[in-house]
Amino acid sequence: MQSQSWFMIVLLTVIGQWLQPLAQPLFSQAVMSLAPTKCQQARQPNLLVVAGGGRPESNEISLEKNVLFFQRTLKVLGFDPAIARFFFANGNDGKATVRYLDSRGQERYKVPQIPHLHGAATLDNVQTTLQKWAKANSGQPSFFYFTGHGYHYPNHYENNFFILWDDEILTVQRYAGLLDQFPTQAPVVTMMPQCYSGGFANLIYVGGNPKNAIAPHNRCGFFATVKTRPSVGCTPEVNEADYIDYSSSFFSGLTGRRRSGEAITKPDYNSDGRVSYAEAHAFAKIDSKTIDIPVSTSEIWLERQLSAQQRQHILSQPLDSLLRQARPERSQVVKTLAKQFHIDLRKSFNSNRQQNRLTFDSEELAALYQRLAREIVTIGAERILRASNNPDQMALLHRLQKCEAGSIGQF
Repeated sequence: MQSQSWFMIVLLTVIGQWLQPLAQPLFSQAVMSLAPTKCQQARQPNLLVVAGGGRPESNEISLEKNVLFFQRTLKVLGFDPAIARFFFANGNDGKATVRYLDSRGQERYKVPQIPHLHGAATLDNVQTTLQKWAKANSGQPSFFYFTGHGYHYPNHYENNFFILWDDEILTVQRYAGLLDQFPTQAPVVTMMPQCYSGGFANLIYVGGNPKNAIAPHNRCGFFATVKTRPSVGCTPEVNEADYIDYSSSFFSGLTGRRRSGEAITKPDYNSDGRVSYAEAHAFAKIDSKTIDIPVSTSEIWLERQLSAQQRQHILSQPLDSLLRQARPERSQVVKTLAKQFHIDLRKSFNSNRQQNRLTFDSEELAALYQRLAREIVTIGAERILRASNNPDQMALLHRLQKCEAGSIGQF
């Protein structure tokens, strides 16, 4: 989570722009030597990773390690990380900008050490890469992962932004405008764990503006938290075993391996033999016990279709009835979190809340409870939409869910 002092630095920067020894990768050598399969080579995706803080004091080592973890993730999935484009902080200029704490807890800085690094995380590099892919008109699936810091304009959360090197920013609307240039059928998936990242769910609209129509493009996204909240994950601590955040859980879910290399049961909730983005996202909701409220584009869109009365109606329905029509990954989230809070699935969420009168002694527990409530509302919203038999809305929901059901190189 960003500090208040950092928020003030960023806020001042934004107002100005508005007006004008470290741990080695922990996966085994056997995993690191995996080569792409013929199937994956034939479906090679465009991969873009942009990472780091806007300046050295906000360029924590966890952000560098997130990039290295993603490279190990690609290896496990059978891809050579060299096919991706990586832009990190100051890039390859040799300056020590990565902030970390040494064994004595003293603040230090080091030079970025990331294989296959193409350059600095600048606005120009991001825009040039996306414009090149759009112009190629290849129809290849694209995956964009940003790991860094995010913020918002004062009292405004619909055009949030993330922060690039030298405190440049890229807003939701500018990013969506770049995606508008892509072929409509080319899948583009965005994954962002930064603070206020949920604002980027607006990327499904033309120009990233929710007042506009839904774009005809095949694009979707996954975000660590809602548009109005900060997230966790940025730290100068070196030990990856202590990292508990959305990125760690999301990519662990995709591969079935922790950052430490420890194997876990893959969250293949629909038993189709693979883990989709949506299933990894669901796994993160269960696995990452933090203040984050993970959301996806389809979830935000579904919630926007509901009135306040409809929300309350959903929360007043017996949970077991709602779950009978729920998608497998959503059912898993509700059942797992409900068990943690001793919720009776034969009753409604509201009835359980009134009966249990829960109080939370931590922000993390309160966030988990919010995750549960939001998951129930999303299930109910999809149920209402399907019952309405609105062909246009059903087609849009199907497109979003199909995009979210993909995986790297698999659509």
